Amino acid sequence: MGILRSILTALHLAVIVLLFGTIMNAYIPPRVFGFLNLLSLGFPLLIIADVLLLIFWIFSWRKRAVVFLILSLFFIIPTRRWINYTPTKKEVPNLKLISFNGKFGKFGDDEIYDYLNQQKPDVVFFQEYDNKKPLDGFGYFENSKPITKIQSKFPIIESGPIKTDANNGVCMFADIKVNNKIIRFVNVYMEPFFLDKKMVKPTNDMDKNEEKARKVLHMLIPTFKKHQTQIDQIKDFINDSPYPVIVAGDFNAVPNSYEYYKVSEDLQDVFLKVGRGSGTSFHDFKFPLKIDHVFASESITAINYKVDRSVRISDHFPVIAEFYIE
Repeated sequence: MGILRSILTALHLAVIVLLFGTIMNAYIPPRVFGFLNLLSLGFPLLIIADVLLLIFWIFSWRKRAVVFLILSLFFIIPTRRWINYTPTKKEVPNLKLISFNGKFGKFGDDEIYDYLNQQKPDVVFFQEYDNKKPLDGFGYFENSKPITKIQSKFPIIESGPIKTDANNGVCMFADIKVNNKIIRFVNVYMEPFFLDKKMVKPTNDMDKNEEKARKVLHMLIPTFKKHQTQIDQIKDFINDSPYPVIVAGDFNAVPNSYEYYKVSEDLQDVFLKVGRGSGTSFHDFKFPLKIDHVFASESITAINYKVDRSVRISDHFPVIAEFYIE
């Protein structure tokens, strides 16, 4: 039993070190050490391992449970970025935003239009969707190639693309007048990884699994480095905004990643502020991946955040955020 406890202690220490590694993404960019950004993808598994080991130490009445409990307190906020609970706010929202990656309509254009029209949003961000017509009641319709679009019921004062060095990620903005107040909306679609289920699904052949793992790593790390350049440029654009901002979209980056930490500087994570339940938004890989996010200036009151799992009209769930704009 003593040997088992020693092994579990070493394992738990390794898990804690790896979890602290994900926090270091706030300080170490992917071009310096891309492996840390890779760690952020495994955060859900690492925190589950931490909790299970912590339960074992508590029930075995070991003093080391106190040490591991204190260390685990550092990961409360990082965990809440994935799964969260906040009380329902009493304020009535007057702005409803939906951010949605439409997978180019492969799950059906009619289903997408029907869903969004039923939701009655005020502003919609599209990624990977070339919709040809506005939604019901939308008088303002802005495009940035067939990849990203912004539709609004409120007047769009100015709009355009956000220049970045990304090859495939396309971002755009729209200055929208909401209740006599101009808000800069930023629709983010960052460089994709071009992964599919076949590339990550394990087989019975260990050699093939090893080869798959190498290919995936060779795709992930270079993309993380592209993300660093792209998110730095997006952040500069946000910082130069003369108006309060709402930033949302498909970041192709999970919480606790460099991209997340960078964009969230001086902005509130709306899920962390008012979200409830799991924030997982990409469901195609059957693995918890929260890659769609919503951020806002502190001056904007966030009321509600929801990942709508009631529909499967894409490989992403729609993300709905509601705000009160004075």
